[in-house]
Amino acid sequence: MVRDVSGAEPARSEGSGSGGPGIGGRGGFVRRLHPLDWLAGGLLLLGLLAVVTGLLPSEVAADEMRRVGPLVVFLGTVIVMAELTGRAQVFDIVSGWVARAGRGRYPLLFGLCVLFASLTTITLNLDTTAVLLTPVMLALATRVGIAAVPLAMTTVWLANTASLLLPVSNLTNLLAAERVALSPSGLAAVMWLPQLASIAVTSLCLWVFYWRRGRRGADRYTPPGPPVAGDPVLLRICSVAVAGFLLAILLADVPLWSASLTAMVVVVVAFAVRRRQELSLSLVPWRLLVLVPGMFLVVATVGAHGLHALLESALGSDNGFVGMLRSAGVGAGLSNVLNNLPAYLAGEAAVPVGNHEQLLALLVGVNVGPLVTPWASLATLLWFERCRWHGTRIAMGRFLGTGLVLSVAGTLAAVSALALVT
Repeated sequence: MVRDVSGAEPARSEGSGSGGPGIGGRGGFVRRLHPLDWLAGGLLLLGLLAVVTGLLPSEVAADEMRRVGPLVVFLGTVIVMAELTGRAQVFDIVSGWVARAGRGRYPLLFGLCVLFASLTTITLNLDTTAVLLTPVMLALATRVGIAAVPLAMTTVWLANTASLLLPVSNLTNLLAAERVALSPSGLAAVMWLPQLASIAVTSLCLWVFYWRRGRRGADRYTPPGPPVAGDPVLLRICSVAVAGFLLAILLADVPLWSASLTAMVVVVVAFAVRRRQELSLSLVPWRLLVLVPGMFLVVATVGAHGLHALLESALGSDNGFVGMLRSAGVGAGLSNVLNNLPAYLAGEAAVPVGNHEQLLALLVGVNVGPLVTPWASLATLLWFERCRWHGTRIAMGRFLGTGLVLSVAGTLAAVSALALVT
């Protein structure tokens, strides 16, 4: 079982959002590096060595870096924006409102938590849900006596399964949208039904495995008092900046990186005026900014030396429903063995250029499927880190077993929905 022994105070992450600790501080730089930091640095070093030794041709490496540049800018700016938005208490205020709106009734709270976690993932990406929403929800559980298990599992599952709708929701979406030439609204027009299907299946599994009376251990809870913002002006500015960012990517034909950069600048300026001490280099997600280019280079190198041919055989070239199921299954399986980002990168290169339905099915597999192993997605790794920091223990057997059920059922439902709209 999961046991929460945290205090009610910590509602934001240490260091930078997805970047984690490792910049300055006591104990020195090297000793504070997280294992994920070592992994990111190692991948980048391997990628650079591949280019230097000729294992990866320099022109291929240059093409990969031209592709990854805008993605890195987007990731860096959107995560800084999300981190500062969390520090402005946007998540605290909304989570408090959710608990009050539930009026002490678990079924109503369940629906509101699913909606809150889904919207956070869809609009601010899955890493935001894992890093920022998780500690807020666990602190809320401690404060008002809500069982920690359901809230923790709601955040990690929906961080993955609710990440299909928009390019901003997941890095894999950005890559897929670029490949099939879909704008944010175009991707949403194709993925809305698969997204609804995956959230519906996730909700059912959450209720059966974690939220029903026999699992949560209580009939009612005591709603908290009205949430109070420490700085209402800063709260409003950050809320407006996030809303403007979403409107820009959905309604205006602007690059994602420029929209996120503009929104981040607004939020950073607001903090510079009102709470300058909150601004530091630790806000920058260094880990992701190192990990993503390194992963692109390593996957391109491995693909050029055998993986590409293997995946071509595994994925096939069927663009129909059976081929879509096959691609999604390979993507989900490879994600749980390796990680969903390299699984998508390698799979994308093996899918025939014109097979858009097959590629989107692969996207479903690498987004909805990586729920079984702790390393299947970066969001899940970050979630485990947040839970451990809060003293929340995860029963691994239950995590693996219930995750496997949702991975299979959610992927099947989402691919079936995708087949209906494509």
